[in-house]
Amino acid sequence: MSNERIYVFKRFERFWHWTQAVLIITMLATGFEIHGSYRLLGFEAAVNLHVAAAWALIALWVFAIFWHFTTGEWRQYIPTLKNLDAMFCYYVRGIFTGEPHPFRPTRLKKHNPLQRLAYLLLKVVINPLVWISGLALLYYSAWREAASAATISAVAYTHTAAAFMMLIFLIAHVYLATTGHTPTAHIRAMITGWEKR
Repeated sequence: MSNERIYVFKRFERFWHWTQAVLIITMLATGFEIHGSYRLLGFEAAVNLHVAAAWALIALWVFAIFWHFTTGEWRQYIPTLKNLDAMFCYYVRGIFTGEPHPFRPTRLKKHNPLQRLAYLLLKVVINPLVWISGLALLYYSAWREAASAATISAVAYTHTAAAFMMLIFLIAHVYLATTGHTPTAHIRAMITGWEKR
């Protein structure tokens, strides 16, 4: 491991990442309470906090989309199959046998091929499902008379399924964040912006 460091994550990226994490965890926690999995805030307070966090997250996503397109950072998420097999082998075997990481981040390539695919899935499938189904449920009084009970149920199940997909992504993301050259290396990089090469 070299002592060379590169500045990978800009200030807004770090703000976006951590704010998004807080809002998503808040929505997951209140979502479980809304579904009756536990009782802490009470149903009404959980719904209010869930909705407030959702609007804050939507505002953050809208600004983040604007930021990514105006700075060109959207290119970081273009999927590639180059070295995908090497990354897969590393996470399946190499990470447990001490093999060197096959990917070195740069300012122009921050994410390895598996990360690019995972983030693309998050941005193109999971986020829109959460967003669209959540807004449909929030304003369901405007369309419930025109919809069948089966349609309303389908929207509710879609929102719940998307939330569980988000939870699975979050668990995998947290685990992989601990797989740097030290357990906190990637987390420190997302706090300071600097990553060791």
